[in-house]
Amino acid sequence: MKTGVLLVNLGTPTAPTAKAVKTFLSQFLHDHRVVDVPRALWCPLLHGIILPFRSPKVARLYQSIWWPEGSPLMVVSRRQQMALSEALKAAGIDMPVALGMSYGEPSMASAWQALKAAGVDRVVLLPLYPQYSVSTTASVFDSWARLMKKERLVPAFRFIHDYHDHRSYIQALAESVRAQWDAHGRGDMLLLSYHGIPKRYEDEGDPYGQQCHRTSELVAAELGLERHQWRTTFQSRFGREPWLQPYTDDTMAALPGEGIKRLDVICPAFSADCLETLEEIAEQNQALFMAAGGEAYHYIPALNDHPAHIRMMMDLVCRELV
Repeated sequence: MKTGVLLVNLGTPTAPTAKAVKTFLSQFLHDHRVVDVPRALWCPLLHGIILPFRSPKVARLYQSIWWPEGSPLMVVSRRQQMALSEALKAAGIDMPVALGMSYGEPSMASAWQALKAAGVDRVVLLPLYPQYSVSTTASVFDSWARLMKKERLVPAFRFIHDYHDHRSYIQALAESVRAQWDAHGRGDMLLLSYHGIPKRYEDEGDPYGQQCHRTSELVAAELGLERHQWRTTFQSRFGREPWLQPYTDDTMAALPGEGIKRLDVICPAFSADCLETLEEIAEQNQALFMAAGGEAYHYIPALNDHPAHIRMMMDLVCRELV
């Protein structure tokens, strides 16, 4: 059998415009895994209020972080795809690597067709979400299942559920923190900020929050940090219902009052830098921290296409070949 790799991430608008953002958000927020409110209630709210008013605001945020080559998430994802492909070839492994997004382009359907055209009949699906969540990882599985409904011959496949405690992942995160400390000095605290989910999801069995805390514990242990030297928080909440706490923005505003004046921030749930890291964390939350009395703030970039990250991906993929 010929094996191929399908890398999957969330997706991004094709341009930093209100129209493109509206198209992207519409697809994203229609996913039942992301928002499980009954459609009769959700769709009028989504199309009547959220999309018309939120799309122009989000477009302006994208404009502030857009790279000359395009959306940061897309640029980094393509680099990851190319780097993993080259690493496999260098190891003498014939394994095509395709990139698909849960929302937007390139779609998972186009990625599967590319693998199929390359003669692949066994697929390793790697959702680039270190911590499992129903709103991300499970959504990838749903999309794959819908694609397979159209196939007469369903390929054999392996689905990588999560890698929140994978040794290479923890080491890569710790390596990125040490590099930051070497370049800019060490802050008073390392804050590990993860994308949040509604608290209700956790109550219903989603292990995401537990896995985030476990990742933080392992990174702190790898770095030799004492308990008071690091903290876990959750960002990017949306809507009125409670999400996982403590909230990142509230923590940013409170830390200087606790004597934390120099802060290092890393976002372990993001495999590639995107709007939530480059704008929300590196800009918005920095402003909150500094306005509250902070003196130094350093955002530690996502692992992106760092060689240690690519080696981790290769480890994850190759262990599925057994």
